[in-house]
Parts: sequence; C-alpha cells; structure tokens
Amino acid sequence: MIYYIYAVIVLILDQVTKWLIVNNMTIGESRPVIGEFFQITSHRNRGAAFGILQEQRWFFIVITIIIAAGVIWYLQKTRKEGRKLLPFALGLLLGGALGNFIDRALFGEVVDFLQFRFQFNWFGTHVDYTYPIFNVADSAIVVGVILIFVDSLISWRNEKKGA
Repeated sequence: MIYYIYAVIVLILDQVTKWLIVNNMTIGESRPVIGEFFQITSHRNRGAAFGILQEQRWFFIVITIIIAAGVIWYLQKTRKEGRKLLPFALGLLLGGALGNFIDRALFGEVVDFLQFRFQFNWFGTHVDYTYPIFNVADSAIVVGVILIFVDSLISWRNEKKGA
C-alpha cells in the first residue's frame, strides 16, 4: 500500500507544480533559480521526451493506460515477494506516468518547466548545451527506471552468489 502512496505523492507534487507554472507564468517566460544554469521556464510539449513524436496525443494516452496497468500488476506481484527497492521504483514510475497522462488527457500537452543549461570550456572549446525542459513527472519516471535497473543488478548479483 505504501508504494501507491509514493505514486500519489509524485502525482500531487507534479500537478501542483504544473498548476503553479500555468497560473503564474506565460509560455516561454523564464525565471533564473541558479543563474543561467538552472531556470524555471514555462514550456508545453505535445510529444514525448526530448520533443519526439509531436502531436501523438492518443498514442500516448493508450500507451500510458497499458503501462500503468502493467506497473500496477507488477507492483502487486513484487510487493508480495517482500522486495523494497523495486516496488518503490514502480511507485515512482506510476506516479510520473499518471502525472503526464492527466496533462495529455485534459489539455493535449504536457507542462514542462525545469531547464538546465551547461556551459563550460572543454580543452579550449566552449560547450553550451541546454538540456530539454522537463517536469516532476519526468524526473520520477527517470529515477524509477534507474532504480529498476539498480534492483535488477542487485537481484542478479544475489542470484550469482546463491548459484
């Protein structure tokens, strides 16, 4: 049950932050948090990560329903096994997926606002890279996937020790 609470926390945090952006900033407006490195920038995305597959709203809605159902099923299965990291990761993944799902279903686009810009000199070459703008749901999805990978490595190592 606690893992569903994690999903709800992610969902609420995601929706509240998006609501704040929509109601307090115009699209394209930026506010520096840490100079040019980290800014809050109001942006809308009608696609997936990095802006791919633009204008595929129904595709993402259907895929998210399938993924959410699969995550819930797998969460129930792993929860009974007594594992801790994997269900936590799945809770993050579920909350993030539902956060972006709500945006797509209600508005046809996802509200993004976290922007990072990396500027440095690398062996005499100036590097200036702005990472694609993202949101809390995206962050939870990425952390969830990383934790699933870590859990897989831990399980694999434990299986090798037992063999």
